Amino acid sequence: MEQKKNIILLAGPTASGKSKLAIKLAEYFNGEIINADSMQIYKEFSILTSKPSLKEEQLTRHHLYGIHSVKKKFSTGHWLEIAIKKIEDQWEKNKTPIIVGGTGLYFKALTDGLVKIPEIPIIIKNQTRKLHKEIGQKNFYNKLIKVDPLSEKFVVSTDAQRSMRVYEVKKFTNKSLFDLIQKTKSNFNNQVFKKLFINTPRELLHGKIEERVEAMFKDGAIKEVEKFLKLKIYRELSANKIIGVKEIAGYLKGKTTITETKKLITLKTRQYAKRQFTWARGHMKSWEMIYSTNVNDLFKKAVNKIS
Repeated sequence: MEQKKNIILLAGPTASGKSKLAIKLAEYFNGEIINADSMQIYKEFSILTSKPSLKEEQLTRHHLYGIHSVKKKFSTGHWLEIAIKKIEDQWEKNKTPIIVGGTGLYFKALTDGLVKIPEIPIIIKNQTRKLHKEIGQKNFYNKLIKVDPLSEKFVVSTDAQRSMRVYEVKKFTNKSLFDLIQKTKSNFNNQVFKKLFINTPRELLHGKIEERVEAMFKDGAIKEVEKFLKLKIYRELSANKIIGVKEIAGYLKGKTTITETKKLITLKTRQYAKRQFTWARGHMKSWEMIYSTNVNDLFKKAVNKIS
């Protein structure tokens, strides 16, 4: 008998245990895992991006991990196109696609469709970032809602990245991103999505992040960055933004000690997790929030929400 077509979406902050839960869900729902993390798509990184281990990949099929070179651009549009194909392939095999990751924009593109925006000229992007740096997020947000009143409906006041994006779109196109979003639709009916977010308490997450950073260094994070730096890729490419690259590069140049480097990476990772929570509050209001310190209990909660 053909099973009901569903797409399980599993998001959460970095170090929240998404990979382990995803494997248990894949086993239970006859599923396969599709990556929704913008940094785990790179071939050249495994340690700093915390890709699933070889042991985890042997437990169930994983897709879209390590599929792209750091030397080339990779956009949300690229990811969406491949992810849609993978979902349809899994449905054909009577499998349940389980989309796992921490990149909120990927999930939003899948559930709401991808807004088609013209390429914003670099001069406008630079002007926007310069202005934001000069006046700060609070004043920038106030300026944004004056320029584009509709932005108040969908931009959280603390979301700096989105504020700048909406501002530059308005400046270049003279259209509100809100209007463009309203005209955009997903390739899938909303009913097929089963949306879960692992809502780990901040204090506990901070401890998990510290443990992860220590493990990264034991597993060879420094060698991974050394290999990457030898490639000498363009500074503008996204792989340079992977947390740990800049910090370890500084250590290799003698600018910081190993202890200072670890602290910097831990701090940057905490800040990233905070941005993930901010995104969730603004864009994942319809998602089911689940949490437990025990993976088996977390699994039961997830199954209860999906079934």
